[in-house]
Amino acid sequence: MKELDPLLHSQLRLAVMSILMTVDEADFVYLKQQTAATAGNLSVQLDKLTAAGYIEVEKCFVGKKTRSVCRVTPEGCRAFEAYVEALRTYLHL
Repeated sequence: MKELDPLLHSQLRLAVMSILMTVDEADFVYLKQQTAATAGNLSVQLDKLTAAGYIEVEKCFVGKKTRSVCRVTPEGCRAFEAYVEALRTYLHL
């Protein structure tokens, strides 16, 4: 059986990647709402995905507020697809 990527096997990181695979981009507030994560936990998990090269985060200002926009990278897309394929082997699909 194929090994599951431990970085993607985390519930919150998998949720973030699943969301980002279906949209062009998502901001921090949207991801926080969709995952019901705390801001601190989401921030840590986004940092881990960024460090792995799975997502990119662009920070900008909207008025006086910071806005962080996340996008999946080609490497992240490949990693996610490999994770799903590995999971299928465990489920015998």
